[in-house]
Amino acid sequence: MSPSNATEPFFFLLLLVLLCLPAAASPFSTVAISQSSNVTIVCALVPSPVAYRYELNCTSACTREQRWYPAGRTPYAAVAAGNGFLCGLTLPADRSNATMRWWALPAHGYEDYEKQIYRGPSLAALASGDTHVCALIGGSRRPHCWRWGDMVIPEGLNLSEIAVGRDFVCGRLGCGAIRCFGNDTAVVGREPNGSFSMVAAGTRHACGASSDGRQLTCWGEEAPQVDSNLTLDIVSMALGESKTCVLQSNGTVLCWGEGSRPPDSLAGEQFVAIQGRGDAICGILAINFSVVCWGNELFRRNHTIYRSVLPGTCSPISSCGCGVLPGSGTMCPSDEGICQSCKFQLSSNSSNSSPSSQQASSGSKRRTLLLVLGTVGLGLGLLALSSFLVYLALKSQRSGRVHRTVWWRRWRQHPAAPPSLAELPLDSRLGGGTVEEFSLQSLYEITDNFAEAHKIGSGSFGAVYRATLPGGREVAIKRADVHAAAAPSASRRHEQLRRWSEEQRERAFHSELALLSRINHRNLVLLLGFCRERGERVLVYEYMANGTLHDHLHRRPMVPSSPLSSWAARLRLALDAARGIEYLHAYAVPAIIHRDIKSTNILLDGVWTAKVADFGVSLTSPDNEGSVAAGTVGYMDPEYYRLRRLTEKSDVYSFGVVLLELVTGFKAIHRAQEVEGGEGSTTPRNVVEMAVPYIEADDVAVVMDRRVPPASAEELEAVAYVAYVAAECVRAEGQDRPTMGEVVGALERAVAACADRVESRSEPGGGRRALSRAPSFM
Repeated sequence: MSPSNATEPFFFLLLLVLLCLPAAASPFSTVAISQSSNVTIVCALVPSPVAYRYELNCTSACTREQRWYPAGRTPYAAVAAGNGFLCGLTLPADRSNATMRWWALPAHGYEDYEKQIYRGPSLAALASGDTHVCALIGGSRRPHCWRWGDMVIPEGLNLSEIAVGRDFVCGRLGCGAIRCFGNDTAVVGREPNGSFSMVAAGTRHACGASSDGRQLTCWGEEAPQVDSNLTLDIVSMALGESKTCVLQSNGTVLCWGEGSRPPDSLAGEQFVAIQGRGDAICGILAINFSVVCWGNELFRRNHTIYRSVLPGTCSPISSCGCGVLPGSGTMCPSDEGICQSCKFQLSSNSSNSSPSSQQASSGSKRRTLLLVLGTVGLGLGLLALSSFLVYLALKSQRSGRVHRTVWWRRWRQHPAAPPSLAELPLDSRLGGGTVEEFSLQSLYEITDNFAEAHKIGSGSFGAVYRATLPGGREVAIKRADVHAAAAPSASRRHEQLRRWSEEQRERAFHSELALLSRINHRNLVLLLGFCRERGERVLVYEYMANGTLHDHLHRRPMVPSSPLSSWAARLRLALDAARGIEYLHAYAVPAIIHRDIKSTNILLDGVWTAKVADFGVSLTSPDNEGSVAAGTVGYMDPEYYRLRRLTEKSDVYSFGVVLLELVTGFKAIHRAQEVEGGEGSTTPRNVVEMAVPYIEADDVAVVMDRRVPPASAEELEAVAYVAYVAAECVRAEGQDRPTMGEVVGALERAVAACADRVESRSEPGGGRRALSRAPSFM
């Protein structure tokens, strides 16, 4: 027998043992969805002021009204919810017992009542359906359901996993067989044969993942038709009503069913957990543990429900066979952690764990090995040891791709102070791209010593040069102005101005580098690298072949070939830019306030995609230091300028001015031109003062840019609608302005109407809908 053949029985037996071990996924969830009538409520365990403690909070998807559920002395460990009810599970540190409390959530309001429905041996798993909650109790893993008198589950049945639908319960037996019980004949008695690694239930269907996680099998009335040739790598599943989603080992979510696919703004994001209920799907983002939801119309304006949650139940580190979840090292006490699924292979842009979490992960593996050797027979122990060594070998091969970004943890704790440049990683995978440190010599070579022939523009930070990297990629290189030291005879005032200018340059460089290194969106300009040698401060970006929106609107002739010569194209560019700003406000953690939104800072790439640029004055928290307001005259929020009251609505005001530029063709500040009924003047005038009165008087056509060919009926309706949106954005008080999520939703409707589409992503289901005079957020 050859050596290779001799090893085949060993590895077959090893694989069999591994398949019979319990699933690595957490049996508890820290996020749950409740639905009743038209009310959708998302509940989660969110940080409290007390260290290592997370409180149960529920948020209405419609009104964003919140309700807190104090846990008392013992913190919550998990949460479950269904249609009109909520359950919170508390577990003491020693896991000696468990207590579950139940609340009714009426269809209207939060006038709920509470009762304790369980106190006893610790639970091994918890799951809820539309109307019931079930669990596996103690070491025997005996299933039990509450408030479900007609549910009959055979005595003596021990399950590895449990899933609950509307009228059925499914469980995974022994080494993988699935059995279902209840009254739903489309599910019960129709279970597929074979061995499965996990099971999940929706309203009227169930799904099982094959033993290797590569195939998905679903059955029941709402079961999707999954291509048998499709190869997956499933970590967990979330099922709702006619919706099925799977979380794969790379953190991406794949869905079946109408409206179940994650929106474009979340495309490519990595998740660590997902939940489904009814028409809603929610997930916990890997990069910052925020909760985002989709599928339901209520989430269209703003997908983010929580900025940070506990991503899983804190468990003894010794039970985490594959280490703790990256980035969760400070969420649990020192001897506990949030166990990571052994299947996860998240890329480094979602890995933000600390050295302590790495040590915890390493320690957990040693404890797990000792536990296995001490509790099973010698033969099984040797097999487990072999599998452990194989895992370590594979883990070590991947370790070079995992970067521990300690600076990101520090910034999350102190968002007002960006990390120092010395703390920034030089070549880590950040923001979806490689942020590389270029040598000054290499930049000299590709720009011919920053020759004028390469110069394509300039700004407050410095000059911008076009160049080509050795690999052939075109880039834009922004070089900060270098100010010479003041002559000895220079006045003190001159020296102070020079120093202030240097400080502003350094601040802009730090801000741009720190912010763009950690964000990634198709409508935000991509930072490729930087240089900081010999007093030089240089940033390297993707090259935006079609320049700025401002140039196309105000400096270049409006020829027929210009993309701004049609209303449909203008509205698409507005939507692109709005999505980029929405990402900064709703998905970046901490949220980013740009502070200098203007048409000059909206760039256009080679295929006319608009991207927001220039983060030199951006902040991650409101500026409460009373410093000079940043921004550009004509675009600056008057509330911020006068009262120093900076919020995300300040960016909304600035973007409203950009919308008015697109509608009217006038600059933010311009010489008064003749508009129907008006008189010419040389007095500078703001586009807000000029256009908004006409918009509010329903005379939008009077101020529409005449350089664009006459609008069709659909275009006129869409442009008028966008003009109303712009008028709302530039309200004097920030509280009266919409959010960027609401602006994005309105622009999506306008773009769909302008193109006369039968169905829009924002408002599916039927023929083209007419746009009302007032956007829905007014």
